[in-house]
Amino acid sequence: MSPTQANSVAFTSGPAASSSALTRWAGRIMYWLAVAFLTMDAVLKVLRVPAAVEGTTQLGYASSILLPLGSIELVFLVLYLTPRTAILGAVLWTGFLGGAVATHVRLGNPLLTHVLSPIYVAVLLWGALWIRDRRLRSVFAPTR
Repeated sequence: MSPTQANSVAFTSGPAASSSALTRWAGRIMYWLAVAFLTMDAVLKVLRVPAAVEGTTQLGYASSILLPLGSIELVFLVLYLTPRTAILGAVLWTGFLGGAVATHVRLGNPLLTHVLSPIYVAVLLWGALWIRDRRLRSVFAPTR
């Protein structure tokens, strides 16, 4: 991959970018919403904020798991924020968020507010990546 191709993953106005300014802005908004949510979640866990401790124990996990989970989330976040590893980061986040869905299903939590909330975040992650990364689009929707 040439340096030009590697840099095409970032939000640019060049040929790698989506054709519409509105689409680019939608991608940016989706990207930063997902990043903000996931950063907040990871930091709350690492810092063992009382709300994170309480939420974790309500889900049936020991509070001692907060630091390892938060650390894993931070690693995934760095991978997602790095253009060359963004797809790997999204794949890892998808697995992590799938575990959150399973936890909420196991507990019988409400569908729209609890069970599907990790899926909403995954849609933001992948939607932003779809818009900003032509490599991803070329794999799943090859041009004719």
